[in-house]
Amino acid sequence: MAPKKVDKLATVVLYTIAGVIIVILASLLGYILVQGVPHISWHFLTSPAKSFEAGGGIGIQLFNSFYLLLLSMLISVPLALGAGIYLAEYAKKNWLTDVIRTAIEILSSLPSVVVGLFGFLVFVLQFQFGFSILSGALALTMFNLPLLTRNVEDSLRQVSFMQREAGLALGLSRWETVIHVVIPEALPGIITGMILGAGRVFGEAAALIYTAGQSAPALDFTNWNPLNIASPLNPFRPAETLAVHIWKINSEGIQPDAAAVSAGASAVLIIAVLLFNLVARYVGNRIYKKMTAA
Repeated sequence: MAPKKVDKLATVVLYTIAGVIIVILASLLGYILVQGVPHISWHFLTSPAKSFEAGGGIGIQLFNSFYLLLLSMLISVPLALGAGIYLAEYAKKNWLTDVIRTAIEILSSLPSVVVGLFGFLVFVLQFQFGFSILSGALALTMFNLPLLTRNVEDSLRQVSFMQREAGLALGLSRWETVIHVVIPEALPGIITGMILGAGRVFGEAAALIYTAGQSAPALDFTNWNPLNIASPLNPFRPAETLAVHIWKINSEGIQPDAAAVSAGASAVLIIAVLLFNLVARYVGNRIYKKMTAA
């Protein structure tokens, strides 16, 4: 067969495979949204869940998801920045850095249920945090930190070495060059990776079943004392997140409208993750244009 025909045939096959994958993903997303969006309302998004009656919402679970995500990112982002800067700018090529990078690769490929069991043994039992938002945030940090670290390292390595030479030539120290030259240049990729990581964490369920718990106590949103069990800011209270709530409804829900609540909550979760991805692309493009004057 002629090379041109082989090239056209291969192109058609690749486009067909890509098209099939897109159709499958679009069908799954479309089915979830079509089934769930009609059940979404302001009452559904703000009212608490009900275990035995119809008409419950996802207000507390939605708040728990965002609060846990915030705590997790507050812990993991500084650690990932420090580790990524060290590996990209300061770490020498030796067996120790090879071991660190191998460990990062292994941790980033662990199933979330394994991370959840680790969090249960260490944070819930050993540190005696119990089933709490703090235990869940620490478990999600272990889950998200390897990917964030690799994202920061890759973004910094993509910056041209000439940028570093220019900073040093201006009399800046190595640390000042990293802070004022390299990181601003790599910022679009770093922010995009962090927003995508946040979307990944927001939809996590398996790791939180063993750490944050499967119950959501009644909250008093007028009580801002973080030491009170009824306060939404208390990091030591159990917290059922939106993804865990969906799993729990489908596995053991007995409320009359369980199917409608599950469909609406799934649609909200999908929309939130899609928004994370769209925001990541938008913010990354805006920062890139601003930093490069493109």
